[in-house]
Amino acid sequence: MVVTARGDVSATLAVADSIAKNGRGRRLPVHPELAIALKQQHKQLGKPRSGPVIPSRYGRNLKPRSIVNWFRTIYDELGLQGCSSHSGRRTFITRAARSVHKVGGSLKDVQELAGHSSLTTTEAYIAGDRDAQRRLVRLL
Repeated sequence: MVVTARGDVSATLAVADSIAKNGRGRRLPVHPELAIALKQQHKQLGKPRSGPVIPSRYGRNLKPRSIVNWFRTIYDELGLQGCSSHSGRRTFITRAARSVHKVGGSLKDVQELAGHSSLTTTEAYIAGDRDAQRRLVRLL
């Protein structure tokens, strides 16, 4: 999902149909800061051609439950209440929806990045912003 056939960290993450919810696989562009972190991690592992770039403590792929627990531990350490492993996904979708016009995109692009089959599903992830609504009304 992260490494190319040559063993380099890819510019995109491949989410295979077999692991994606409802079989909605896709390729996602990697944020430049994530690319740097993945390359550093990959280099520390000796640049393997296969296997996890971020292994479990046993060297195998992380299991979904392990990832959920990892996020819970981080949020608890930071004192963040009410956050879950899904919080970052919601934040990403909201921020992407608010910014997509700046790059000439549309909510359809956000929907595709999220892997949703319906824009209605994507809409449910997007948080409203009362201050932005007030600014919008004043702008009109």
